[in-house]
Amino acid sequence: MLRLTLRQVRSDGLRLLLSTLAVVLGVAFVAGTLIFTDGIRAGAEERAGAFDRHTDLAAYAGSTPLPPALVERVRAVDGVAAAEGELIGTAGLVGADGRPVLGYAVLAAVPTDPALRSYDVVAGRLPERPGELVLDAPTAAAQGFGLGDPVRVGGTTAAARPYTLVGTVDVAGSTRDVGGPYLGLVGADALRVAGVTGYDRIMVAAGPGVDRQALAERVRAVVGPDAPVKDRRVILAEAVEDAVRDGRQFGLFLLTFAAVAVVVAGFVIANTFAIVLAQRARRTALLRLVGATRGQVFRAALGEAALTGLVASAVGVLAGVGLAAGLGALLPALGVPVAGTLTVTAGTVLLCLGLGTALTVLAAALPAWQGTRIAPVAALTDAAVRPARPAGRLRLVAGALVLATGVAALAGAGPTAQVPLVALGGVLAFLGVVLFGPVLVPALIRLFGRPARRLLGVTAALAVANAVRNPRRVAATATAMVIGIGLVSAFVVGAGSAKAGIEAAVDRELGVDFLVTGIGVDLPAPLVAELAARPELGVVHEQRSRVVDGIELRAAHPALVRRTLTAVDAGDPAGLAPGSVLVHRELAAARGWRVGSTVTLAGHPFRVAAVVAAQEPARATGPVPAGHAVDLVDADFGRLFPAERGHLAEVEPAEGVSPAAARAVLASVLADYPTANLLDQDAYKRMLTGTVDLVLAFVTALLGLAVVISLVGVANTLSLSVVERARENAVLRAVGLTRGGMRAVLAVEALLTALVGTVLGVVLGTGVAAAAMAVLARIGGDFTLVLPWGRLGLVVAVAAGAALTASVLPAPRALSRPVVAALGGE
Repeated sequence: MLRLTLRQVRSDGLRLLLSTLAVVLGVAFVAGTLIFTDGIRAGAEERAGAFDRHTDLAAYAGSTPLPPALVERVRAVDGVAAAEGELIGTAGLVGADGRPVLGYAVLAAVPTDPALRSYDVVAGRLPERPGELVLDAPTAAAQGFGLGDPVRVGGTTAAARPYTLVGTVDVAGSTRDVGGPYLGLVGADALRVAGVTGYDRIMVAAGPGVDRQALAERVRAVVGPDAPVKDRRVILAEAVEDAVRDGRQFGLFLLTFAAVAVVVAGFVIANTFAIVLAQRARRTALLRLVGATRGQVFRAALGEAALTGLVASAVGVLAGVGLAAGLGALLPALGVPVAGTLTVTAGTVLLCLGLGTALTVLAAALPAWQGTRIAPVAALTDAAVRPARPAGRLRLVAGALVLATGVAALAGAGPTAQVPLVALGGVLAFLGVVLFGPVLVPALIRLFGRPARRLLGVTAALAVANAVRNPRRVAATATAMVIGIGLVSAFVVGAGSAKAGIEAAVDRELGVDFLVTGIGVDLPAPLVAELAARPELGVVHEQRSRVVDGIELRAAHPALVRRTLTAVDAGDPAGLAPGSVLVHRELAAARGWRVGSTVTLAGHPFRVAAVVAAQEPARATGPVPAGHAVDLVDADFGRLFPAERGHLAEVEPAEGVSPAAARAVLASVLADYPTANLLDQDAYKRMLTGTVDLVLAFVTALLGLAVVISLVGVANTLSLSVVERARENAVLRAVGLTRGGMRAVLAVEALLTALVGTVLGVVLGTGVAAAAMAVLARIGGDFTLVLPWGRLGLVVAVAAGAALTASVLPAPRALSRPVVAALGGE
């Protein structure tokens, strides 16, 4: 039986080629992900402690920063050789052309004591006194900065000021490499630019021969219980964990899509073995006739699957190495910093070989078991053309019930606001399609085939008849496409709906020409005042809020406040002025406040000008009941909370000033504030929705592999069916079907199968996205279902085009054999 199995693998190698390709692609995805994340982990572990090579102890800030005076006290502790404060924040860099350098910039306080300096200096030196600066080498080179040049840096407290560039450093692959500029200043300058009063931690170098544990106790006594003290071992362990956390999460993200590809490959493999073993029916019956047991036949089929899976997995691992290399080159090109090299471990190789082999064996197990049920007497009959066995009633009933339950779960997710119901409904609906597929898929093929029959006549009729001849087979082929297409459709519809909601919210809440936003930080304190002082700008409003005694106090501008109101219960919003407030409906009802009442807010009296209802609930981050908000003018808010800053300011040109002139004024002011960005409404929408588009493109590319595997399944099923229908095709050619007609039959059959799988996937994905949007709208937010017909049509068109391409592969086999030979063949 072993020799027979090896011979069958050799003889049927071409028939199994496309299913082998499905295994190769699935294993390559898994292997590439593991190899890539192993490389990230290895690089992160190598660079994690780059800035703590000389740190023996460190005291970390608790609820408040560590003041500079505490650094001096730690430095005076017996046994401390050096102590320096460290700060990690963000700042803005003005380029050599006078424009802000794009990208999130990391700001760090660089130690001045040589005993704690762990930087890799590329050129020059590290800063030693206030006014000096180091940059990462790539940024300095890109901007054309040389040693000794003045470089302007701005933060959250003041306009940009020049610092002297004294060196460049290498931070690639470290925790301070985030894809943007790196700026290193001495401690006092870093605190001033960041606008904070203390450090994140105090780094300590111990003197020679000093007991580290005893020193830690002495430092702990100085810094107090609110500042935990950690030794070198803990510091390095946490640095490694922080460094690899993002890589691990990214790996899990990729593995999720790899799992989808593997599941789709399983459908393709199972369908392939079902066809191949059905075509061997007479051969299997002959083996039974000469004495082979059902167990021997079953084990032989599993052995063939294991050998096929092992070879395909080995090729998949090699392809995975190439995929990992491609990811390593692609992500840095997209601005995502990635450290590390290709790391191929024995564990990864063995895992992938085992996964691909097990997948193939498990997928082939059911077809192999069903193949053993052939009676020996079938050797005396034309077993290869037995009618296909229909799906059992139990399966169909179960499929209908599971499908109905899944649809009900999706429909009920919105009213109950239950996120788990969305996932459960999607899974159950897909399982229902799988179980009920032998009835559903042929019915849809006949339905979609009606227009084709009117256009192509007998050719389309033959294609429909061929497609529905074996309901189980065509159902398995189509449902393999449902997974990938369904997930792609869910993301496409979800992303389109999210973008529409974001854009609608911007139109409703921000009805101004220009927006000034902070890049990763709040707006610099003097910026809004400078903008408000310019006569070319009529409205300058900084969005700020503060929670006091369970009430959200929000800064408002009288000229803009009406745009967010949905109703005015009492009073007139136009009465908003210094000393008066607008009270939201829920708060007024809870506190019994009315128009004209005098209320105390943050210790100051205000008059209620109107009771209103807003479109959005409170924006504050504190614990505030929905709708418990009060709007007061900017001047009053600034008087109550002068240090409170916002991340966005709305700007309107003054009367008679053109938008172009206002933009020029804004640009001239913002040139000194590199942490602020000027946007119009369209640019602001693109900024908010850009991440959605990026994620959608990335997810679609990942899920594209699952779709490719499912289309491989279409080509594979068609190819094997051509072998099965060799005599029938010969008869058709003998009675006048041309070569072009045969190609058309195969093309229509592939197209109908792919279209049914695609349509089912689009419907399922749209249903999942609709349920998700309903849940989000119920929880709170302006989310409505938007169907991006253009993108969905593109999905269908691409699948149809790929199916037509897949139909080209079996055509030569169907046409290459002479008619007489095919008629006389088995």
